[in-house]
Amino acid sequence: MVTLTGTQSGPAIHNGIAGAGTLVRYGDDSNECGALKLQFDAGRGTILRLSQVGVVPGQLNAMFFTHMHSDHTEGFAEIAQLRWNFNSAGPKLDVVCSEDAISTLGFTLSCRKLVMHIGDLFIQSGEIAQRISEDKQRLPGGPADILNIVTFQPTNEQQIVWTSGDVRVSAIRSTHIAGHASYRVDTPVGSVVIGGDASNDTPEPPRLTSTSDQVEKLAKGADVIVHSTMHPAMAPDKDSGMPPPVYYRQAATADLGAMAQRAGARYLMLTHLASSLGAQRHGPYKVPGGPLTEADYRKVVEASGFTGITIVGTDLATIRLPAKQAQ
Repeated sequence: MVTLTGTQSGPAIHNGIAGAGTLVRYGDDSNECGALKLQFDAGRGTILRLSQVGVVPGQLNAMFFTHMHSDHTEGFAEIAQLRWNFNSAGPKLDVVCSEDAISTLGFTLSCRKLVMHIGDLFIQSGEIAQRISEDKQRLPGGPADILNIVTFQPTNEQQIVWTSGDVRVSAIRSTHIAGHASYRVDTPVGSVVIGGDASNDTPEPPRLTSTSDQVEKLAKGADVIVHSTMHPAMAPDKDSGMPPPVYYRQAATADLGAMAQRAGARYLMLTHLASSLGAQRHGPYKVPGGPLTEADYRKVVEASGFTGITIVGTDLATIRLPAKQAQ
């Protein structure tokens, strides 16, 4: 089962929508596809969305990050803190992400440091010491002690970065910011690609497509593609006020539909929607022509030639492979 735990795009906020994230569960009818639980990205409110589908942090088997933007990471502190609070006996949670990446501007984007320092605010506030005084079984270093970081160097070729039984997770390099990676989960019953905020290596027009060539390679034969998208209404020439670099570093909705068709996907799950459904503005940028609807996104995808099923992302939208048969 693939569940969108948050569909908000960027630091903007609208109507209680949670930050970007995707939960992938694998199993069978006896455990409601819950034998294995993998979380990809954790924007604000992720822990609340997980609770709505009956998942608590201690049940997660692994956490994966596409990149180090706050709208994909800021909910992780809550996950780590709660796991430490109630599950210090273990096992540790694998946190899978790219190695430290140096931006072309000279600074470093570091998932490793995010994990190492995830509990610092709780330590500095005194909360960790206070909670350890109540329960000596809690690990002394706070949330970081319950995490196991697994890093890899993203490349242009698919590589396996995590496995459990007959489930494997692969990653590939993709362009958004330094260190961005996209993932593919393969199971005996289906496969899903989580593109993150990937876009083309060519940062702006003229280019054949706004989608990532690497993600398209990763998505060949996948059942489901989960991907962020930018609706054409937000284009710089549409009076949205959105700067071209912000618009062009996301995959355009039409190009995603065309890519999903070429890859042979059965489902395209649009998430990280810019702009959000029903929003008058996307942060500081206006939505020309008024708030977008699900039909506005669906129309663009259908015009691209995609013949599969399009899910215009809302929090907790879920796909099950194979679909559960009616009794």
